[in-house]
Amino acid sequence: MTVTPVLRGHARLRPLGADGARWARGFWGEVHARTRDTTIPQIWDSLSDPAVSPGLTNFRVAAGLQGGTHLGPPFMDGDFYKWFEAAVARLETDPDPELAGRLEEIARLIASVQRDDGYLHTPTLIAARNHEDTAALADRFHFETYNLGHLITAGVRHHEVTGSDTLLDAAVKAASFLEDLATNKPVELARSAICPSHYMAVVELYRVTGDDRWLRLAESFVRVRDEFQGGDDNQDRLPVREQTAVAGHAVRANYLYAGLADLVAETGDAELTAVLERLWRDVVDTKLYVTGGAGALYDGASPDGSPWQDQISRVHQAYGRAFQLPHTTAHNESCANIGLILWGERMLALTGDAGYADVIEQVAVNSLLASISLAGSEYFYTNPLRQVRDLPYPLRRPGDTALHPVPAPPPSDERLREGYLSCFCCPPNIARTLARFHERVAAVGDDGLHLHQYGGSDVRAEQDGRVLALREDGDYPWDGRITFTVTETAGGGIPLLLRIPGWSAGVTLTINGEDAAVSAPGTYTRIDRTWATGDVVVLDLPMPVRVLRAHRLAEEATNQIAVQRGPVVYCLESADLPDGVRLEQAAWRRGSALTPIDAEVAGHRVVALETELAILPAPDEDALYDDLAEAEVGSVAARLIPYHAWGNRGAGEMSVWLPLVW
Repeated sequence: MTVTPVLRGHARLRPLGADGARWARGFWGEVHARTRDTTIPQIWDSLSDPAVSPGLTNFRVAAGLQGGTHLGPPFMDGDFYKWFEAAVARLETDPDPELAGRLEEIARLIASVQRDDGYLHTPTLIAARNHEDTAALADRFHFETYNLGHLITAGVRHHEVTGSDTLLDAAVKAASFLEDLATNKPVELARSAICPSHYMAVVELYRVTGDDRWLRLAESFVRVRDEFQGGDDNQDRLPVREQTAVAGHAVRANYLYAGLADLVAETGDAELTAVLERLWRDVVDTKLYVTGGAGALYDGASPDGSPWQDQISRVHQAYGRAFQLPHTTAHNESCANIGLILWGERMLALTGDAGYADVIEQVAVNSLLASISLAGSEYFYTNPLRQVRDLPYPLRRPGDTALHPVPAPPPSDERLREGYLSCFCCPPNIARTLARFHERVAAVGDDGLHLHQYGGSDVRAEQDGRVLALREDGDYPWDGRITFTVTETAGGGIPLLLRIPGWSAGVTLTINGEDAAVSAPGTYTRIDRTWATGDVVVLDLPMPVRVLRAHRLAEEATNQIAVQRGPVVYCLESADLPDGVRLEQAAWRRGSALTPIDAEVAGHRVVALETELAILPAPDEDALYDDLAEAEVGSVAARLIPYHAWGNRGAGEMSVWLPLVW
């Protein structure tokens, strides 16, 4: 089988892959190198070590290569496939014969345990091998369709990069199993369709095979879901076209809407496009954290699921009501934030609207990078906006599905990133997102080459025999001056469209030293000219420090401010306060200077902000309510650091939002 061109017949933009866009230097170049050299190998070391993780062992047991029972959560197969996808991306950008051989060997192992009907789920297969009573789709929380979706995606990517059909054949068989469910067991399919990676997966299979069968299967997923009576937690209480607000599990929601956007890119369904745009605005306008975090709630009940209290559906790791954005208890699962990137990039391709690229950057530079340590080897499952000491309740459930017994979560002031999490869905998802982040750099449309993200890229686009290649230099996101040098042209090149971020103001643009017009923030400014090698375009994005306040209904941020410079959101860590000063005493005095300086956090360069904070009198820590002390408000020099760099200096407290004093 040969790779066919990506279809996306109804999308305005066609994203550039690794053959047309790379992170070669600068901020994202460093992240790419870290992901390649540290993150992907470190996760493999965990997954392949039975003393740490059952990831590889489960497949070996299912294949009969060794005895044993299934260990770990039922979605571990999918997490293993996500690592495989990350490793394939590494192979694409940085060829490695040893890694290529290992991936082919793993692909053969995976394919060897697949049933003839395409079903592959190691918990069930191992139970059957051990002569235990077992059945496919017996429990929706076995995550079979989630696992199969990630298998299909991994198989498609492996074939695209290496040409191997080993895992692609397994992907086709897995899709055939889902097709049989959609035809003959639609209720079982709908009930099991949680964390619906299979929506995106079968459209990707359609794009690589050109087989219309898989596009029809994606459409059947929607039909089956719409006919199922579910709840808000899985976004199946209402048919998708009737949904007006995003509710329930944030990963499931973002994956679902990303998959629907993939479907629209192939069908041109205008009604469904309008639904997705409406739901996106509901998230971005009322439910998105300033850091790009998504899914505020740990657990609860859907307030809108039913007028009858005994029928209200549970919600878990979920979107809440509009403006329900707590700080300390913010969930913001790393997978949900990644799901928002997946949804946003598909909407960007559909519409060409720069606002989607703005949100992708907001998530990526802040919450995505916060979910992994600066060293690239430790991870967060949740991403709060405030970390406090002595919290009287745990914020992460114990690892009851872990390989080994796991003690109760440590005190919240010791909550740090970990190299291995018993619920391991996030680390390989982080790895594959960062390993493929070059795919978010740029896209080609009928109107030219769109540059979405900045941070050290090389880009080459070809259209109708014309070529334009660019080298990006600068220190973005720490500095807003970005230089693009034309490194290759043919046929006069193609028009260039540069994203003018929505947060920006006073942007200037020069071409070979001459001023050029710039469009409004939140748009693409288009440069249409005959290009020559050596042409230089300089985009200058001023980066004054912005002091933000929240909507009046975001009550946890009342009379508080957050600080942002360019796309980077800042926070205060207790490590940057003097001894004896507690986080809850620190406040920002209106009008205080915020001065950018080069700094280091755990040996890694950042741009920090120096300022003077007001220090409020310390309250009585044991009193629920306490008299306001009459002591004078003091002042102290302090430093704010990028949110994505917090938690890299040991245990401590942190807050994005600070009280405002006048």
